[in-house]
Formats: sequence, structure tokens, C-alpha cells
Amino acid sequence: MDQPVDKTIRASSWQRTLYILFFAQMMGAVGFSSIFPFLPLYVQELDSTTGMSIELLSGLVYSGQAFAMMLASPIWGAIADRYGRKLMVERSMFGGAVVMLFMAFVGSAEQLVVLRTIQGLITGTLAAANALLASVTPRREIGYAMGLLQVGFNVGLAVGPLIGGFAADAFGYSTVFYLTAALLLLSGILVAAGVHEQFDPAQARVEQKTSLLAAYRKLLAVRGVFTTYVLRFLTSLGRMMILPIIPLFIQALLRDSSSVNTFTGLVMGISSGATTVSAVLLGRLGDRSGYRKVLIASTAVLIVGHIAQGFVTAAWQLLALQAVVGVSLGGVLPIISALLANYIKAGGEGSAFGLDNSVTAAGRAVAPMLGAAVAAAWGYPMAFIATGLVFFVSTLLAIWRLPPSRTSAVGSSD
Repeated sequence: MDQPVDKTIRASSWQRTLYILFFAQMMGAVGFSSIFPFLPLYVQELDSTTGMSIELLSGLVYSGQAFAMMLASPIWGAIADRYGRKLMVERSMFGGAVVMLFMAFVGSAEQLVVLRTIQGLITGTLAAANALLASVTPRREIGYAMGLLQVGFNVGLAVGPLIGGFAADAFGYSTVFYLTAALLLLSGILVAAGVHEQFDPAQARVEQKTSLLAAYRKLLAVRGVFTTYVLRFLTSLGRMMILPIIPLFIQALLRDSSSVNTFTGLVMGISSGATTVSAVLLGRLGDRSGYRKVLIASTAVLIVGHIAQGFVTAAWQLLALQAVVGVSLGGVLPIISALLANYIKAGGEGSAFGLDNSVTAAGRAVAPMLGAAVAAAWGYPMAFIATGLVFFVSTLLAIWRLPPSRTSAVGSSD
């Protein structure tokens, strides 16, 4: 059944919101992802003032931010349902601009860990945008809308590492943080000026009388929601397990270590670029043929793509396989969002996607330490193979436990 839509909202209103969020997410993702190619190397350059190992601090830079986001996201989601989703998008972008600017001035790796943790508490742009978009988009268009939003996000993820890697090699690490802060500021201004959310806080508070804990218990009781969250966790775990070791693995594969930042940016950019191309197409295919089918096929390809990376002997082979992985992720990331939007009822989008972001962050909190532990014990290739096994579990779960979505394409049995 389609989500009820206020009759005063024209049919094109949700499309306007979608396009603005598309560009805002793209710019924000360019900023956030521009630091990915060099973050472990930045930790190495800053060094420690407490005697902790660089490897441990590199893991904490990723896990601290993710753990803080895991704790904060459900709270921000509940606030979004009571006070407005646009406000949460603005909070994440303007807050992110400030904290990213401060990172340019840190004097130790420990200070960077602290700021990354604060970043996790106040950001979460994609979850906020997902909640806002889900609240205004007709259910029959949700796969397309989530796919296009994912395209904007992944265009940023594709371009950001390329820009960040090049800028870090050419101008130093601080320059990249200045750029990130500027892009997030512009993204926030775009949303503040361009998105007009029809939201009645007083009415929302009347409708959201239950406590936060009771609201989430009710949400998790909806058929399919819990399984969808587990799939989101496994996807986040699989995506992030190899992120801390990719620069080090590439460093071992390349003969010329002077270009490691640039090539790492290229590898990450190719993967995100492939996701960009496939997300909107596979999201639309999910609208027509069934989300469950697309999700199962995509996770199956991710198994093969990751295990194969454990056997590469040259950097170009890793590059090619990351492109395959990127295409497959385009059939997972927006599809999980579309499934969640179809399972839940109208009015609870903030809570649903707030918890979704928390689950994603939980995966990102565990993954870097898990990937680093596997790599330390059995070598870098084994971390890729272990990631393939994570997606194997995802595939089995989707086959056995995922129910059909409420809204299915005509003629689809999903």
C-alpha cells in the first residue's frame, strides 16, 4: 500500500527534494571520502603521545567514529520524527563541517581519534537524507529514489578518494580537511535553502507518544524489519573489513610506493564509481522485478568478488575486482533501504533510518578491528576471503529469512 501523501504536496515535490539531496549528498560524500586513502598514513605521520601502536590507533580512528555513530543515530532518528527530518540533515552537514575543519589542526593521533569520535556523534548525512526522502516519496518509486540518492552518495565516494589522494600527495593532508569542511558547509546551505519540508512538530509529538525504547520494540516486531537490519549489519561489516588494510596491501603490491595514496584513491574511486552506475539501475529493477531477487543475486556476486581479491598478485587485478564489487554493491545498498521503507509505516521514517544508521555504524565499528586482526594473524589476502564469507552468510539469510516487501512490481512474486 502506498504511503499517504499530503494532498497539498504536488507530485513533483518529492522529486525536487530528491534532486537537492542528490547534489548535497554528492558534495558531502566527496568531502568525507577524500580522507579515506590516507587516514592510516596520516595517523602514522602524527604519531602517538601515549605509546599506543600505530596499528591500534589506525583501527580506533575508524572504529571510534563508527561506535559513536551507533550510539547516537537512534536518538537522532527519534528526534527527526518529532521535530523534522530536514533539521537532522542540516545538523549532520553543518556539524560535520566544523569537526572536519578541526582535524586539520590536530597534533597527535590521539587527538584525531577524539575528533573522529565526535564526528560519529554529530554526523550521519546519508541516514538523515534517507529518512527525509522516505517520508515524502511514494512507495512505488522508493527503489528508484533510494537508488538515485545512493548514486549521488557514490559519485562522491568515487571522486572523493581521487581528489583526496592527489591533494595529499601534492599539498599535504591538512589541505584535504579544509576542502572537506567547505564542501559540507555548501551541502548544508543547499539543503537549508532548497528543501521545504511540510512537517508539523506539534502533530508529530502527538503521534509519537510512545517512549524511544517502546517505539523501537514496535519497529523490530514488524515482519522483515529485523532481518533487514541484520543484512545491513553484515553488509556494513563486509564493506569495512578491508578498508584499513587496503592502503597497506596496495603498498605491498606496488613497486613505486610514492604513488600509493593516488592509487589507493583510484581503487576506492573505481569501486564507488561502479556502484554509482549500477545503483539506480538495480534500484529500478528492484521496483519492477522484486527487491529480494536483486539483493540475493548481488550478494552472491560479492562472495566471488571478495574471495578472488585474496589471490591477486598485481595492483591492476585488485582494481578490476573492486569494480566488480562496486557494481554488486549497487544492488545491495539501495535495495536494503527500499526494503526497509516498504516494511515500515508512514511517520516512522526517522526512527527506522536512525536505527538503520546505528546498525550500519555497528558494523563499521567492529569491521576495522576484525579485518586488522585477520590480516595480522593470517595475512592481508585472508581478510578479503573472510569478507567473502560474510557475504555468503548474507546470501543465505536473504534466501531463507527475507519476506516479500509490501509493494511489489506487477507480475512479481517477490
